Amino acid sequence: MEKDNQTAPVMGFILLGLSAHPKLEKIFFVLVLLMYLVILLGNGVLILVTILDSRLHTPMYFFLGNLSFLDICYTTSSVPLFLDLVLTSHKTISFSACAGQMGLSFAMAGTECLLLGMMAFDRYVAICNPLRYPVVMSRAAYVPMAAGSWAIGGAASAVHTPLAIQLPFCGDNVINHFTCEILAVLKLACADISINVISMEVSNVIFLAVPVLFILVSYVFIIITILRIPSAEGRKKAFSTCSAHLTVVIIFYGTLFFMYTKPKSKDSLESGMEDFSDKLISLFYGVVTPMLNPIIYSLRNKDVKAAVRNLLTQKCFSQ
Repeated sequence: MEKDNQTAPVMGFILLGLSAHPKLEKIFFVLVLLMYLVILLGNGVLILVTILDSRLHTPMYFFLGNLSFLDICYTTSSVPLFLDLVLTSHKTISFSACAGQMGLSFAMAGTECLLLGMMAFDRYVAICNPLRYPVVMSRAAYVPMAAGSWAIGGAASAVHTPLAIQLPFCGDNVINHFTCEILAVLKLACADISINVISMEVSNVIFLAVPVLFILVSYVFIIITILRIPSAEGRKKAFSTCSAHLTVVIIFYGTLFFMYTKPKSKDSLESGMEDFSDKLISLFYGVVTPMLNPIIYSLRNKDVKAAVRNLLTQKCFSQ
């Protein structure tokens, strides 16, 4: 009853970000701004070339275009908010804006997990069953696969966001994070969050466990198939077609698992350092990974590099 009496409608939240480290905050402002511009440019160029270059009208590049669009949406849901927090002394965010940002970022993260799984299946079929690839990965198959990833990610967000925002929040409305990250918001609730916890665990299975298992099994078969190729040149060529995707998967899921599975400290000093490291890891996951994706796919893919060169050449000649 005492808790209920303290409960009052929350009009907004205070986002701490790196306000306890003002010098670092300014450094990170410049770094994050530069990385955000690279994200917009790199992923924007990838989307353009996958649309304009007919040689890239294949399932793999269709998924890559979706991934690039998703990365732009995901970072745009959080980076401008972080930059605004650093620039101004105004550290508050309205309740509705917090809910919107939370829902969008959750939907994008869930969709990316599923898209990476779909891309692994595409590489599996291309390498292990090349003769059946045009049939299995036809337009009638890969478009619904991508659409399904977006739909499931959006549906999960449509479940988790209302479950979170309907909770009563009392006392301290300070979020010790850059953005309205759903786990950080749930910590402020002064009610039973067991339903939220259960639904998050179900989502962890759907978006983490299942795609990771699917990717692992796909790459086991891919590696076995590659090792059976008699020539070294053939093995190198086969592996090069999936090396970029494998690199992105390792960075993406490696950061996620490190962020959510590392043990929590009970010591107050260590806990403070842990909160700081959590923010840095979250920043890496939210900004660095989307920035690396187009760089990895451009550096390790001859088709993409050729398409970018053609696009730049056409642009130069048109001027």
